[in-house]
Amino acid sequence: MSQQSRPLPPTDVVADVVVAADGSGDARTVQEGVDLAPAGADRVVVRVEPGVYRGPVVVGPDKTGLALVGATGDPDDVVIVDDRANGTPRPGGGTWGTAGSATVTVAGDGFEARHVTFANAFDDAAHPEIVNRQAVALRTLADRVVLDHVRLLGHQDTLFLDSPAEDVRVRVYVHDSHVQGDVDFVFGRATAVLDGCTIMALRHTGTPNGYLFAPSTATGNPHGFLVTRCSLVSDADPGSYALGRPWHPSSAPGNDPRVVVRDSTLGRHLAVAAPWEPMHGYDWLPGRNAEHHNDGPGALVTLQRPQLAEADARAHVPAAYLAGDDGWAPQRAADLSAG
Repeated sequence: MSQQSRPLPPTDVVADVVVAADGSGDARTVQEGVDLAPAGADRVVVRVEPGVYRGPVVVGPDKTGLALVGATGDPDDVVIVDDRANGTPRPGGGTWGTAGSATVTVAGDGFEARHVTFANAFDDAAHPEIVNRQAVALRTLADRVVLDHVRLLGHQDTLFLDSPAEDVRVRVYVHDSHVQGDVDFVFGRATAVLDGCTIMALRHTGTPNGYLFAPSTATGNPHGFLVTRCSLVSDADPGSYALGRPWHPSSAPGNDPRVVVRDSTLGRHLAVAAPWEPMHGYDWLPGRNAEHHNDGPGALVTLQRPQLAEADARAHVPAAYLAGDDGWAPQRAADLSAG
């Protein structure tokens, strides 16, 4: 994890609700803490004391302005975890599906998470009977979401950056955080900026080993995923990972997936000659996916790796992706806290 940002210790923040597994707070579980937060608030701070907390957790659309803050400032100390997959049987019949597998689901606008870990510990080796192994650690549906100094741990489909509907645009800012997985582990249709993050691809079987990004940007939205100032790392074999592929859900086959990776360090695990892969018969499009000023052993420039022109690069910065109609600028606070 980068050292760009270290906000004030969470213990200096006045908490409205305290979650502590030992019973010393207002709630023993994270869900109980969320439930205690008033609906429709501008800001409610839920401080979580050290411990491992079982999910699932749902932050409903009425729980606006909720800030989930780990008590120590170290995301290793506060872990929210579950172990469901898409194909895990659901009580009452059927299976959970990809969206239902999420350890934490956030639908309340203005959500923030700082200094916590979101994990999906589904063990596919222990469940060979389960074919659909997508297992989401965090699913966001809300607008103006900030994830700062968090860990997001899983395998397939770790971080689901979603929206309530195809025609609803939402924004997510992920800063100074660690995201890991293997197949499509950052995916969805939200407009999202990953800034100063470590993006770790796990060693995995298959050819390729896996895929980092699978955007499903809605038609007409010029802003999909922006990956900037990040480190893309792995201990997988050289050239064994694709940088990304376009996700066209059956509900939106005509969407317009977009991802830009810029000013980042790319590891040797990436397929350097041609890192963009097709998905379910849909090919990537050079006008939608691009790179700019990357370095590292995985950053070779080829004809199969479109690069932004300098003039175009000015339109692919956090402010352009996040401002919207309300001038939202969480990256400014992050830069200030970095000194």
